[in-house]
Amino acid sequence: MLGKIHLLEGDLDKAIEIYKKAVEFSPENTDLLTTLGLLYLQLGVYQKAFEHLGNALTYDPANYKAILAAGSMMQTHGDFDVALTKYRVVACAIPESPPLWNNIGMCFFGKKKYVAAISCLKRANYLAPFDWKILYNLGLVHLTMQQYASAFHFLSAAINFQPKMGELYMLLAVALTNLEDTENAKRAYEEAVRLDKCNPLVNLNYAVLLYNQGEKKGALAQYREMEKKVNFLKDHSPLEFDAEMVEMAQKLGAALQVGEALVWTKPVKDPKSKHRTNSANKSAALQQPLGSNQALGQAMSSAAAYRKLPSGAVGAQLTKPPSLPLEPEPEATVEASPTEVSEQKKEK
Repeated sequence: MLGKIHLLEGDLDKAIEIYKKAVEFSPENTDLLTTLGLLYLQLGVYQKAFEHLGNALTYDPANYKAILAAGSMMQTHGDFDVALTKYRVVACAIPESPPLWNNIGMCFFGKKKYVAAISCLKRANYLAPFDWKILYNLGLVHLTMQQYASAFHFLSAAINFQPKMGELYMLLAVALTNLEDTENAKRAYEEAVRLDKCNPLVNLNYAVLLYNQGEKKGALAQYREMEKKVNFLKDHSPLEFDAEMVEMAQKLGAALQVGEALVWTKPVKDPKSKHRTNSANKSAALQQPLGSNQALGQAMSSAAAYRKLPSGAVGAQLTKPPSLPLEPEPEATVEASPTEVSEQKKEK
């Protein structure tokens, strides 16, 4: 009970200390072991979380809370098939659990099975209509499928429940940009920049929008802000930079004729599930919109692309799912006009 009081006060460290003492007195209490594992999971201490959840499952293999948490950890590290196997066990015990269906949906999202992902997330949303994380994920999946009106609907609902989260406004701005509502997209980006002080993707996405609108001064200001955040994260965080983000930032920096001083020293690799990036070519200028979606077990950080596709521009990573009409791919060969053909015949 003392541990619960500390949790209600938001003091995780003291709660963990209390639960550790409790586990010393009752090492076979699966509820205590599961709670302690979940607290470590919340803090990102995965090794200790896995240890305590594993102990809980040793004493009670049917403990659905521990199984769900273990599956969430596996999902976070990209083991979607193993996580789905765990979730099947949980589904027998608690078939109407919103977190369960949310996590199953995001597993399918990671496997790029978007229709199945939406079905599972819709079920989670039906069971918990006021959970902003489920709404966030629904918005993210619809953005990935380029269904921007649906994405706008779910992201707007998520913002009503979580109005202080900058990333939600950023994704809303992406949806608005693709719905060709640039003014409201700018307002959403402004709110995202005001609320989010640490995610460089917010500034990078906003800079790309401003650059595509011809506002190079504003784009440069956002690019500078992104540089500050990147340098801070590089010094204070073990997180790796996303390869797509690095590439897009370098291209934007080259287009703005800045960015030589920004050194990306960390190794970059494609984490978890990267989804969409779209390219745009404008006359002689290099303008390539940012695109990077990440999906973890709950609702994790993500950014999507500002898409301006003239004829001949090709999506770089994500091919559209079969349920959507496919765009004709640019032909490699160009047919000669009738006059050219007749001229060739005359020459022969």
